[in-house]
Formats: sequence, structure tokens, C-alpha cells
Amino acid sequence: MKITIKRFDQNLPLPQYKTSGAAALDLATRVEMKIPAHQTKLVPLNFALKLPQDYFALISVRSSLHRKGLMMANGVGIGDEDYCGDGDEYRAALHNLTDQPVVVERGERIAQLIILKRDRIEWQEVDQLSSKNRGGFGSTGRK
Repeated sequence: MKITIKRFDQNLPLPQYKTSGAAALDLATRVEMKIPAHQTKLVPLNFALKLPQDYFALISVRSSLHRKGLMMANGVGIGDEDYCGDGDEYRAALHNLTDQPVVVERGERIAQLIILKRDRIEWQEVDQLSSKNRGGFGSTGRK
């Protein structure tokens, strides 16, 4: 699949798969940014996308980011098909869990990108479902 992409800083690489078996493309920061203790900052990721119809971008944190004391504040990010303007740079909302400022370096890989197909749903509302209750959260395998 071909995706139209705009880089804001041509001196940084495009998002890329780091291994032949990688499911996601690594995303790097466009600028160095200091994230104060217990605060959240939007870190620019150096690209805007024009996605094909019925596709969306899913952005998740790289598994190593926790070692810096950082996490994505919103868990995952969703880039909708219509988030496609010339200035619509993707960003990662990083939250600093530590008691000290954390610096994210320019070009540091902090997040991952997967492009997925989107299916639109239609609701079929009923008054009652035909399946029996399974239990509450955390009940799988319990009697």
C-alpha cells in the first residue's frame, strides 16, 4: 500500500520498519523537548499523512519508552482519515511519570505507527441480548 506523507524536517528519516518482521513503523521526534516532572507535552513526530479512504493511523508507544519514565498520556493515538492538512503534524502526548524532568532528543524513536482498515458500523438496537451473562471484569476462568 502506498501512503502519501509529508516530512516537516527533511534531515530526519521517514518512519521506518526496523526489522523485516516489524508490525509497526518507528516514529522519531522532530525536536528536542524537555518534559517537566509529572507533566504532559505534545511531541512533534515530523510527518503528516494523506491516508487512503477507509484507513486510519494507530500510534502507540515504543515498548522501551517506559525506561525513561515516559508513557503516552492517551494510551494510543488515532489519526483519522480526514486529519490530512498540510500542517496536521502527528504528535505524541508524552507524560513524565518521574519526579525529574526528562529530555527527549531530536530524532529519538519514541512511538510506533500502524495503518489499519476502518469499517463503519451500523447499530442494530435490541431490548435484550440472547447470550447468557459471562461475569464481570476479571472473571474469565473463575467459577
